[in-house]
Parts: sequence; structure tokens; C-alpha cells
Amino acid sequence: MEKTILVAGATGNLGKRICGELLKRSAEVRAIVRVNTDDEKIEALKKMGVNVIEIDLKSIEKIADACQDVDCVVSALAGLGDVIVDLQKTVLDGAIKAQVSRFIPSDFCTDYNALVPGENRNFDLRRQFRAYLDSTSIKACSIFNGAFADILKYNTPVLNLKDRSISYWGDKEEWKLDFTTMDNTAAFTAEAAMDGNAPRNLQIASFQISPKMIWDDVREATGHEFRMQKLSSLEDFAQSIKKQRADNPAGEAELYAKWQQAQYMYSMFSTQHHRLDNLRYDNISWTTEFEYINSFLK
Repeated sequence: MEKTILVAGATGNLGKRICGELLKRSAEVRAIVRVNTDDEKIEALKKMGVNVIEIDLKSIEKIADACQDVDCVVSALAGLGDVIVDLQKTVLDGAIKAQVSRFIPSDFCTDYNALVPGENRNFDLRRQFRAYLDSTSIKACSIFNGAFADILKYNTPVLNLKDRSISYWGDKEEWKLDFTTMDNTAAFTAEAAMDGNAPRNLQIASFQISPKMIWDDVREATGHEFRMQKLSSLEDFAQSIKKQRADNPAGEAELYAKWQQAQYMYSMFSTQHHRLDNLRYDNISWTTEFEYINSFLK
């Protein structure tokens, strides 16, 4: 039977991909967007076949109306507390009012459940929303994808193309990091949205790769040997992040504050996915580490 899935955050990079993957699976896809959303973004969704509903996203009643007869709400919203906590609560309340049975929150990140609260601002916001979500009767499913593989292109310490270096902290040269492409994340999310038996938590990764493995792949892809370096102990890294945050209070209002990026890197070297659920759905073609790295280094 055809399922109806509503997506919040559908105009974003991930949200639009999720809509596309749902349509491939013959779902009826609705998207709720703010009034006065950019016309080009709305038209792009409509051309795909998405039913776009422009509403006041502060209105639980309007959201509930949009959620009538919906099987699952998927949140691909991105932002700080006003979005991840406040707006998601409103979307959730509207879904519950409309008696939607399932909700996928915007937990597209490293699985923060085993991490210490206070070490990552964006994870703390997701914890706050998770507590509210789990206090309701709706069935929830969080999808943890580690880091989006795109960051490997952007000269982070893990792979700095400009400096031709690969870095790590502590004794983590062979620590495997979880990376998932946006396309793989979107495909898996679409499958989970249509899976009424999806569990509370799902962990995925297109590939798990250590700094040493990145070094090997870069050498194979380019013929060049990048510099491998230890930057500091994890303890010193944690202290430097705290100092960065204290010295830059304006960053509290920035989604991608420099210290927040460092917090995320610290989390990747502090936890990893031990139980991948990649095989739960058998029609996803997972991107390999060399395939991905070679795609932008060749």
C-alpha cells in the first residue's frame, strides 16, 4: 500500500534528497515549508513531484492539518536551539495532534548517546529534543550516520588537501571514523520512513576509515604521500576546545562556529558505530571509501 511521508526541512540539501528517494519508492511525499520560502526552492520540489505546503510553522494547528493521513514525519531541519528544539517540538506536536504514528528526528550525526553531555553543543540540543520526543506516545527512529562524507573535501585536519596532511589526536592513527554520503543517508532514511518496524536507533556508515587508511587511499588515488601527524592528546584537544568556546561567545549564535567544528571532530575520535545497520535494507548501493576519495582527488 502506498505510504504518505511528510518531510520538514525539504528545501535543504539532505531534505531534498530524502524527498527524491521517497518518490523513487512510490511514496506520496508532502513537504511543509515556511511562508515566503524562496520560489525556486519550492518549484524544484514541485517538479520532482512533491506536494509542497506553505504554512506558518509556528502553528501546531496548521502543521496538524498538513499531517492528516501521514504515515511518518521526517525532520531534516538544521539549525540551533530555535530549530532543533523549538521548531521540531512544534512539528512533533502537530504530528501527534494529527495522530501520525511515526517520527524521524533530525539526528543525522554521530551517535551521541554514549558521549558525555556538555562536550558538543549541537548534540546537547538533540539530546534536549530527544528527551521531549521520548516523553510522547509517537514511535521514533533516529538515524545516526556519523559525519557526512563531504567534510573530507573541505580541508579539515583529518584530510587537508591544501597542506597535503592527514592528522589525528591521541593514539588514534588507526581509529576508524564513520562517514556517510548524503545520497546514502537519504536513501536509508527513505527506507526507514516507510518501515513501520524500524527501531528507535539505527547506525549507518557508507564507510569506516582511519587516518592511516585515508593516507593509503590518497596515495593510491594521487601517487603522492601526504604528511601524517599527531596534533595532540585527546585531553589537550578537549581543553583547547573549551578555551576556544570561552574566548568566542559570539559563536553560540553560529551553527558552524569554529569551536563547534572542533567539538564534532573530537566526538568522531571519541566514539564510533559498533553495530552498523547498513544491511537492514538490501537495495542501497553503499559508497566505498576509495570510491568516494577518488571521486574528488582523481
